[in-house]
Amino acid sequence: MLVVFVGCVIFLFLVDQVYEIIRMVERIALNAHVNLIYVETILKIIGIAYIAEFGAQITKDAGQGAIASKIELGGKILILTMAIPILTVIIETVLEMIPGT
Repeated sequence: MLVVFVGCVIFLFLVDQVYEIIRMVERIALNAHVNLIYVETILKIIGIAYIAEFGAQITKDAGQGAIASKIELGGKILILTMAIPILTVIIETVLEMIPGT
């Protein structure tokens, strides 16, 4: 329980910095005329990765390595699922660049 509590306290101290980073990335995307849907999706993917890693580390600390590996697998599947629209746009863009298609 102490590990979970300390991890949550550290996260709460970092929330303001994470918020500022997200706002900065959104400003950069607006200046670069990038669709914010893609930026939001990438930020969600990063969030899933951090949460899955945090959950896996907590379960490893509790001696539950098998559950930790399942959490990591679940995080990877969620990331892949959320990345499909971005991958589709990248593939379509590349195909448009190829002459004769």
